[in-house]
Amino acid sequence: MTDATLKSGHTDAAEPSLHRVMGPWLLLLFIVGDILGTGIYALTGQVAKQVGGVVWLPFLVAFVVAVITAFSYLELVTKYPRAAGAALYTHKAFGIHFVTFIVAFAVMCSGITSASTASRAFAVNFSSAFGLGLEGGTGVILLGLAFMAIVAAVNFRGVGESVKLNVVLTCVELTGLLIVIAIGLWAIGMGQGDVSRVTEFHTPEGVSPFWPVIAATTLAFFAMVGFEDSVNMAEETKEPTKIFPKILLAGLLITGVIYVLVSVSAVTLVEPAELGEGEAPLLKVVSTGAPGFPIWIFAFITMFAVANSALINMLMASRLVYGMSREHVLPPVLGKVHATRKTPYIAIIFTTLLAFGLITFVGSVPQLGGTTALLLLCVFTVVNIAVLVLRKDKVDHDHFTAPTILPVIGAVACGFLTGPWTGRNPDQYKIAGVLLALGVVLWVVTVFINRATGVKPEAPTVGEGGMPGPVN
Repeated sequence: MTDATLKSGHTDAAEPSLHRVMGPWLLLLFIVGDILGTGIYALTGQVAKQVGGVVWLPFLVAFVVAVITAFSYLELVTKYPRAAGAALYTHKAFGIHFVTFIVAFAVMCSGITSASTASRAFAVNFSSAFGLGLEGGTGVILLGLAFMAIVAAVNFRGVGESVKLNVVLTCVELTGLLIVIAIGLWAIGMGQGDVSRVTEFHTPEGVSPFWPVIAATTLAFFAMVGFEDSVNMAEETKEPTKIFPKILLAGLLITGVIYVLVSVSAVTLVEPAELGEGEAPLLKVVSTGAPGFPIWIFAFITMFAVANSALINMLMASRLVYGMSREHVLPPVLGKVHATRKTPYIAIIFTTLLAFGLITFVGSVPQLGGTTALLLLCVFTVVNIAVLVLRKDKVDHDHFTAPTILPVIGAVACGFLTGPWTGRNPDQYKIAGVLLALGVVLWVVTVFINRATGVKPEAPTVGEGGMPGPVN
C-alpha cells in the first residue's frame, strides 16, 4: 500500500467493503425501530413526574427539535452519502482533526449509552416476565451483560441479518405501543380514566411551567434520537440520495404521532405521580386500563422492544467506528472487516467492551438515557452549524437543501437544551465527561500511530456514488 493511497483516505482494494442491502421499506422500518423503543417504554413515567399530566408536551417539543435537525441531516447525507455521518460533516466543515474525532466519539458513545440503557431495561423486564425477582443489584447487571453479548453476536453475523431481525423486533415494539393506544382509547370511550389530566401541569406553586417542561424535554429527547443513526447506513442503502428525505421524514412523523397518543393514553389511565414510580410505566397503563390483559405478554413485548433499540445502536456505533478508522481518525485496526462475514469485527468488539463497562458501573436508566440525549444534542448543535458552513461546498450531483432558517433554529435550540440551566442531572455531565476523556486518550494514540506510519489524515472525499466499494 503506497503513501498516496494512505493519504487519500482509501484502503487496499482487496479489503472487504460493506453491502448495499437496504431499500426504502427496510430503511423506514430501521428508522422507526430505532426511534421507538427504550425511551417511550422506560422513561414516560420519569417525564410525567416532572410535568404532570401534560406528559405529551415534552415529547412534542423534542419531536419538533428533532425534525428541525433532521432537515440538516437530510441535506448533508444526500450531499455526502457515506458511513461516517456527523463526523464526516464536521470534518468537511471545519477541517480540524481533533474536533472531528470528538464528534465521532460522542456519537459512538451516545449509541453505546443508549444500548446500555436498553440492556438495563431488557434485564428488568426479563426478570419480571419470568418472575426472577432480580429488579436490582448484580442479577440485573449479569442479565444485561449476557444480553449485550448476544447483541454483539448478531451484529457480527452481518447487517443483512441484523436488519432482518430489526424488522421483526420493530413490529413487536410497534404492536406494544398500539396496544397501549388502543387500551387508552377504549377506556376513554367507556368513560374510564380522567382525560382532563392531559392539560394539567404539576409544578411547584409560583413556578412557571416553562422550566419543568424544558427539564422534561431533555429527558424526552432520548425517545426521539435514532433518526441520526440512519445516515451511518448510507453505504449499505440503495440509492441513498433519492430515498433518504421522504423516508426519514415519514419515520419521524409516524413516531411523533405514536408518542403523543401513548402519552395521552398513559396519563388518562394512571395518575402522573404513580406513573413516575418504578421502571415499567406502560405496564401500569395496561394493567389499569385492561386488568384482564395478560401482563406477562406485555412484559415480553417491552423486552423485545428495548432489545431492538440495543441492536440498532450497537450496529450503528460499530459502523461509525469503522468509518472513522477508514479515514484515519481512529486507529486502523478498528477498520478491519471480517473476510467471511464482511462485518467490522474489531469495531464490534471495541464498542461491546465499552457497553459492558457502562452496564457494570453506571446502570441507571434515566442517567444513561439523559447522557445519550446530552451527547447527541451537542453533536446536533455542531451539525446544524456545519450545514450552513458547507453551503459553499458544491458537489456534482443533486441533493436535498434545507431552508436556511431551520439549521439556525436547530443550532440555537439544541445548544440551549445542553446547558445546566435546563435542570439536567449533573451526573450526566460526569458520565459524558469520562467517556469523552477516554476519547481524548484514544485520539493521542491515533496521532502517534499516524506519525509512525507516515499517514496524514485529510478531509474525506466523496464520489458521485458515495464511498467507493461494491454494491450488493
